Amino acid sequence: MRIDVVSLFPEFIRQCAALGVVGRAGERGLIEVETWNPRDFATGNYRRVDDRPFGGGPGMVMTIDPLRACLAAVREASSGPAPVVYLSPQGERLAQGVVRRLAALPAMILLCGRYEGVDERLLAAEVDEEISIGDYVLSGGELAAAVVIDAVGRLQEGALGHADSANQDSFEDGLLDCPHYTRPDRHALGDVPSVLMSGDHAAIAAWRRQQALGRTWLRRPDLLSRLSLDRADRALLDGFISEWRRNPPAAD
Repeated sequence: MRIDVVSLFPEFIRQCAALGVVGRAGERGLIEVETWNPRDFATGNYRRVDDRPFGGGPGMVMTIDPLRACLAAVREASSGPAPVVYLSPQGERLAQGVVRRLAALPAMILLCGRYEGVDERLLAAEVDEEISIGDYVLSGGELAAAVVIDAVGRLQEGALGHADSANQDSFEDGLLDCPHYTRPDRHALGDVPSVLMSGDHAAIAAWRRQQALGRTWLRRPDLLSRLSLDRADRALLDGFISEWRRNPPAAD
């Protein structure tokens, strides 16, 4: 997969894309991240990419022509069509379903705004969709682009060390993930649940499923309300709720 990122801070994008899972995916040729600075396509001595907004008000707005020229250069360098995604708090909320859809694309272009945003005419003419990583405002789209690259990159086949890792992540089946433990099995902070050391794979799978259902019920009931649980899942959840009500966690 190829991801082209249009940003005034390309070095930030390159550094993020070189780390961890995404960095290893890049080394294996599973994902390619290229950066483009619209300032390189601006004219004049100062290479300005922003100007004051019409109608007054604080801040500056990114102008049309440098971004349009930059996007044209990106498309010329690409081997095929790629949707332009603008990172914006006004866009569709990034969820795992959106990540899976983007990860299946052969290529995409991420457009990072700055200042008060981008001239609306450029967005209307050049952008295919807008995506938000949450209901808050950042200084620019670079952090959001890094989030998208990481979320999409780790879903490329072969990017993760274990083939089932992505399938067991939070949100893949609409639930939060179950708790995880590692050595030592006994510690002053508590012991590892005995079922995880039992060697009974069916019992372990059932425990993990119950914990995922229960954790979602406790922390994100909005997610649980969207699911249609079968009889087995309902029994697991009812068992979790009964146990939690009998032995609620101690308040801090």
